[in-house]
Amino acid sequence: MTAIPHNIQIQATGRRKTATATVILKPGKGEVKINGKDIEFYFPTFVHRWEVVKPLEVVEGTKKFDILGKATGGGLMGQAQAMKLAVARALIKYDSSYRSSLKKEGLLTRDPRMKERKKTGQPGARKRFQFSKR
Repeated sequence: MTAIPHNIQIQATGRRKTATATVILKPGKGEVKINGKDIEFYFPTFVHRWEVVKPLEVVEGTKKFDILGKATGGGLMGQAQAMKLAVARALIKYDSSYRSSLKKEGLLTRDPRMKERKKTGQPGARKRFQFSKR
């Protein structure tokens, strides 16, 4: 598959736990906006910001693409990881030659782990009520 023309926007979705992220990737100068805010204001810690931009660093496209993202649900880390998957998927749609390097870094795998449901007759998923012999 050949690369998509440089004047187009590419959309992709990523999920993690209960968080969902939709990303629009377009050629630009490296601006990242999430829910209308700059990445520095939306994700206060470096770890969250690094998660989002990691796929761009792998393909050396940090200053080549602008990202416009929308994140909903979950917590900040779940949203950051959902954004990471969405950005990686968008990069593959942009240029399929990025696939091998992104796959090697494990950026194309959706993390399937979810919170376990609470069972009836128990206070939590695994926790039991206190047992009294007498």
